[in-house]
Amino acid sequence: MRKLYVAMVGLPARGKSTLARRIREGLTDEGIRAAIFNNGDLRRSMMGQESTAPEFYRPDNAFGKQARDIIARRNMDLARQFLAEGGEVAILDATNASRARRQLIESTLTDHPVLFIECVNEDPLLLDACIRRKTGLPEYKDCTEAEALESFRTRISYYELLYTPVGEERYWMCVDATANRILAESPCDGSPYYPPIRDIVVSTWVRCLYLARHGQTEYNVEGRIGGDPPLTPKGRAQAEALAAHLRGVNIPYVFTSTRRRSHQTAAPALAERPDTIYMDFKEFDEIWAGDCEGMLYEDIRVRMPEVTRGRNADKFGYAYPNGESYAMLKERVRRGLRRALFLAGDSPLMIIGHQAINRILLSLFLLQRSEDVPFIYIPQNQYYHISTTPRRKLFELVRFA
Repeated sequence: MRKLYVAMVGLPARGKSTLARRIREGLTDEGIRAAIFNNGDLRRSMMGQESTAPEFYRPDNAFGKQARDIIARRNMDLARQFLAEGGEVAILDATNASRARRQLIESTLTDHPVLFIECVNEDPLLLDACIRRKTGLPEYKDCTEAEALESFRTRISYYELLYTPVGEERYWMCVDATANRILAESPCDGSPYYPPIRDIVVSTWVRCLYLARHGQTEYNVEGRIGGDPPLTPKGRAQAEALAAHLRGVNIPYVFTSTRRRSHQTAAPALAERPDTIYMDFKEFDEIWAGDCEGMLYEDIRVRMPEVTRGRNADKFGYAYPNGESYAMLKERVRRGLRRALFLAGDSPLMIIGHQAINRILLSLFLLQRSEDVPFIYIPQNQYYHISTTPRRKLFELVRFA
């Protein structure tokens, strides 16, 4: 079992192509010759605009079905040729949604084992965002966004009529594409490529993340907790300095919390990037202080000494009365990070969060002890630059003001 075919499986907008690219890169970094054979790229070069219409994918469209089969067979021929000429792993990037298509792959590619990797994603927000992103493909250049959306959603509905999850194939893996998690598998035992592929699948990939905190707020100056205060003049200057520092840097995605101070900090950078995709997530909202929201820290110490004692004893685990603790933040922040990374794919992104939120975010990368998380340094005039793959870990604190 010295060579391997990997066939991606899943409905459109489920993260198959991103995972295929990561598998290729991860294997290449290990000195393994790997290549991707994408049915969509071949379809566009062979069929052009004719294959953009959703009716091309209708199951009872004989012409469309024949064309898709020809494209699939052509890509299989190219993959077989690649392995015959010294390649080691050939990745077939396509929906391969039906059991019949996968049987065709198994019966055609008999010279080496075939591993099917199914990508699933049932997060409604992510699905909608990924589908909207597809409307930017060159094949939709002559359509309005509404027309492109309707066309692509109709295409997905036709695939859904044929879709059968993996499970009957000899070697397969089902992956939650939003969480880098293997849900189930029938391992390709004996293959030297299966262990590195598993590691690639479950690893968190971040090509380039700029993690910043909002600028100084009125509450920061007054010594108050939580709330939704605006930036001070100094905070606005910090936001402008962040934008100036990153001027000319490619940042296709920016994510913030829903809080005003996070929006205001992002605004100068976004103003210079009209094509950047911007989203605010409640998952990145600052820790909720409950009954203590908006209070002066000094007043909490005087009027609610039990809160001060509780946080001094266990700052990570203690929850404000009717509020949150750092421990409670972890899952929602993790969910927000998964969403942001999935949407950005392999593109650079920026997250503008809050002190407690950014502490949790950093802890997810650094695997820091829980009791140390509330003490991670989160300045307002510096950002963390993070890049992490299975072979590379970079964390640096960069001053911009």
